[in-house]
This record gives sequence, structure tokens and C-alpha cells, in this order.
Amino acid sequence: MTPGRATRSSATPLGFALAALAAAVAAWARPKEVARQFYSAYVNALPLALVSGAGLGAVIWMHIHGLLLRAPGYTHLLPEFLAAAVVLEIAPLTAGLIVAGRSGASLASELGAMQQTEQIDAMEAMGVSPARHLVGPRLWSCALATPLLTIMVGALAIAAGYVAEIVAGDMTWREYWDACLLHLRLTDVLGSLGKTFVFGFLIAGTSCYEGLSAHGGAAAIGRAATRGVVKSMLAVVAADVVMVKLIQSLT
Repeated sequence: MTPGRATRSSATPLGFALAALAAAVAAWARPKEVARQFYSAYVNALPLALVSGAGLGAVIWMHIHGLLLRAPGYTHLLPEFLAAAVVLEIAPLTAGLIVAGRSGASLASELGAMQQTEQIDAMEAMGVSPARHLVGPRLWSCALATPLLTIMVGALAIAAGYVAEIVAGDMTWREYWDACLLHLRLTDVLGSLGKTFVFGFLIAGTSCYEGLSAHGGAAAIGRAATRGVVKSMLAVVAADVVMVKLIQSLT
């Protein structure tokens, strides 16, 4: 199955996935398009990532602090619990869901519109592979944006936790930071970032497939956007469950 054929609605998900992976390898021959798509995916999701990171850090601190107050003498463990929760799970999953919600709808509706206006058919008629020219750069845009957003969410969550510590706790910044790093290993951090790279590929691939499968007039674009978001989020959650176990077995 050629990459062009794999982008049509008749293609199986497996056929599309194989064509998309081949297109991702070839996409680096067009670095400007990869950079343009990355800028769109990252910058458009950044405000939500900033707000989510700061809000989650403060809320998690308040929850854990309230629980540890019931066990006098253990409040010094709060930064360790917060850092572990944020770095290992909350930041990666939050970033993945943000990209799925923001880019999932955008990619599905964009390619869905191109499908409805027969631009995809025109590209294939001219011998241009839609997978290589449309899907490949979008795969890399989400795969690169998701880890960077994860770092942003995690950093802001930990910083917001320290702001809460200033208000209601008694730790200095040095004590707080040392406690955050006490039990985290580099392999833990790299594993968490690595799975977000996979999240990005799944989000872009799922959304592009839904967009290129859209048929049935203007209403199909909306349906494709909805399916792109829902299926991307499900893919992120399912991949997270599988990859957590895989990472634990490897580390």
C-alpha cells in the first residue's frame, strides 16, 4: 500500500499507521514545515499548560498538606510526594490531554476540510503523497511539543507548590528543592518524558486519520474533530497505562 493510498478513508488503521511512520522519517526533508507545525502545536497549547501546571501544583500541595497534618511529624515529606506525583504522572498525562484536546481537534478538522474540498484527491492525482506532505510533519509537531509542555507543566506545578509552602508552610527553597529531588532518579524523569513523545505520535496519528476519513459534507468536519479529540485522549490514557508498566520493568 502506497503512502498516498493509505491516507484515504478506505485505508485500514494499520495501513495508515505504517504509511504515517514512513512519512515521519521522510518529514525531516522538510524542516521548515516541521518547525511551522511544531510552533502551532506548542504555542497554541502553552497558555493552557501554564494555567494547568500552576493550578495543579497548588491544589496537589493543599491536598497532601491536609492529609499529612493528620500525621504529625510527616509534613516534611510533602515535597517528595508532590514531586513524585507531578513528574511521574500528573505532568505527562496533563500535557498529553492538553495536546489531544487542542491539536486533536485542530488536526482532524483541518485535514477533514481538505478532504471535503477534494484537496487530498488533487494531491494524489498530481503524484504527491498526502501522508508525506501532511501527516509526517504533524506527527513530529505533536511528538516534540508534548515533552516540552510536560516540562513546563511539571516545573510550574513544583514552583506553585513552593508558593503554597511559603504561604502555609515553613520550608526554605533549598529544603523544599532538596526534598523534591531526594528520591527521584534521572531514569524516572527520562521515562516520563519518553512516554510523552509516544503520546504525541498517537495524538497526531489518530487525529490525522480521523480527518482524512471524514466524508459527508460540512457536518463531517465537526464529527471528525470530535472523534479526533475523544480517540486521542483514549489513546493517551491507554498508552500511559501500558508504558508505566513497561518503564517500571526496564528501570
